[in-house]
Amino acid sequence: MEGQSTRVNNGFYENLGDGWYDDDVHPIALLRLENATRNPWILERIHTLLGRSCDVLDIGCGAGFLTNTLASAGHRVTGIDLSAKSLDVAAKRDLSKTVRYMQLDAFALPFADQSFDVVCAMDFLEHVEMPGQVVREAARLLRPNGLFFFHTFNRNWLSWLIVIKGVEWCVPNTPPNMHVYSYFIKPLELKNWCETSGLTLKEMQGLSPCMSSKAFWKSLMTRKVDKELKFKFSSSLQTGYLGIAQCRN
Repeated sequence: MEGQSTRVNNGFYENLGDGWYDDDVHPIALLRLENATRNPWILERIHTLLGRSCDVLDIGCGAGFLTNTLASAGHRVTGIDLSAKSLDVAAKRDLSKTVRYMQLDAFALPFADQSFDVVCAMDFLEHVEMPGQVVREAARLLRPNGLFFFHTFNRNWLSWLIVIKGVEWCVPNTPPNMHVYSYFIKPLELKNWCETSGLTLKEMQGLSPCMSSKAFWKSLMTRKVDKELKFKFSSSLQTGYLGIAQCRN
């Protein structure tokens, strides 16, 4: 397993271009399919818990998989990322033409306290060296009863085997150090960061590919991510997991 001295490679996102949406021999295809399962869940939870059109911040929005979905559903959305080229792709794919895309550092956000009803950090916390600080910043930006959505990976041998080594073996164009084991986050660590930041954890569940499906085995055999591959929610937090925390202030 990788040591702490190995840093995550976040530079490859600049070179994806339209591959964000159409590459099937790159792990970005897995992220697209994760979003196909997560995005409806996020929309449903916002509707159930808040019941209104919301001001949403998506931290590390990439090429807009989540932001554009939220905007199309009528939410007022800001997406931030360090990758200018990814933001260009996101803006081009924004059918609503309402998303505010900004090239910003998650550790130096210019927004006032309580600026948003919802803050999302999906597939982001495991890419930075101080994820707890991102959680604190999300809490600062949330209005009372606001929601913090997250998705990340557990730090254990199974996640290392599946999320890191399995993807490297099975998806041809996996960038080096796309994920680094030491950056993965145990659920209890994330819960503690939420609690100490003024957020109450409301829900946490696993998310993993449907390994029994034909699309999963086809992806393994062809070394291309089949567009029919599905992800599913589960009670196990052993690999990927997502959740919601709510602002107490």
